[in-house]
Amino acid sequence: MEIKSGHLDQYDRKILSALSKDGRMPVTDLAKLVGLSKTPCQNRVTRLRETGYIQGFRAVLNPSKLGLDHIAFVEVKLSDTTEAALKAFNTAARDIREIEQCHMIAGAFDYLLKVRTGDIKAYRQVLGEAISNLPHVASTSTHISMEAVKDSAY
Repeated sequence: MEIKSGHLDQYDRKILSALSKDGRMPVTDLAKLVGLSKTPCQNRVTRLRETGYIQGFRAVLNPSKLGLDHIAFVEVKLSDTTEAALKAFNTAARDIREIEQCHMIAGAFDYLLKVRTGDIKAYRQVLGEAISNLPHVASTSTHISMEAVKDSAY
């Protein structure tokens, strides 16, 4: 059975839900959970990967254990918003490891960055040496997160 764009049946949705919670779940356990036998379940997982519904599997790290408790959200305004300028900014932003997320925004500013560092001193250094020097940055405004109330990918 081929998956058409946006057409997932109940089994596909159950598989995606289960794997989003535990990407290392053995196929036999997954099959039991969703109500399929092993081979059809494995075929569906393979198809979901091949069609892009599952983009990959990775370890979810604990930022606190790694000493990365400081989160700042940075509004960025660009001096130039031509396609070439946007591409230059996007490419350079991807290379800064402290930038955890980068979103182009329709609104009063051009980008919203989620930046994770160890503390305010480290953040200030990243802002001054890396973010402010990204291509076409005209100004930034920082908002410090006091507590993550909800933090999930999906």
